[in-house]
Amino acid sequence: MRHNVEGRKLKRTASHRRALLRALTVSLLRHKRIRTTEAKAKEARRFAEAIITRAKNAYLAEQAGGTTNIHARRVVARDINDAAVLKELFSEIAQKVAGRPGGYTRVVKLGQRIGDGARVAILELVDYNTERDENAVRSRAKRMMSRAERVARSRAKQAELEAKQATAVAAEEAPAEEAIIEATPAAEAAPTADAATEQQPTAEAPAAETAADGDQAKG
Repeated sequence: MRHNVEGRKLKRTASHRRALLRALTVSLLRHKRIRTTEAKAKEARRFAEAIITRAKNAYLAEQAGGTTNIHARRVVARDINDAAVLKELFSEIAQKVAGRPGGYTRVVKLGQRIGDGARVAILELVDYNTERDENAVRSRAKRMMSRAERVARSRAKQAELEAKQATAVAAEEAPAEEAIIEATPAAEAAPTADAATEQQPTAEAPAAETAADGDQAKG
């Protein structure tokens, strides 16, 4: 029995386990969110937070006026073998978590995986995945509401949606009515022009007949 024994073996040797945790940490720092088994996520969380804490302390010391902490970078570089991720850790990530006293990551359980039935979880950086925090706040506020408040809120949202739909329909119908109004004077003006065209030959006809009568008289 393993009473009071810290950590999980994950069915691996020490070297294999450390290589696994290094790979998971690099992926977490690069993508800010990874999906793995629950046991691996919990172990990688402890491993990654120790590295982030060292980078954060070095960043705060440098911001306070100290020199660049090369030793901290070399220690972290033993586990983070990606130069781009290492640079981002000591600049962007350390700056983002500078105000946190810990708890830079979280584990979100997803249930059992189809196939082998392993428990799956998501390991993510808290400061880079704020949408979940906002959803949790909204869900918590909704649970604290009474039934009457929830019904009133739902009816208000429905009324707002119907008002938006009515406005959209009115906006679509308005240009069609203007087009009909503009087309009507044009249609009325068309017969007037035709009438003038028809009347013009009628006015010229007597003149032509008069000229023909004059020619006959001369003959």
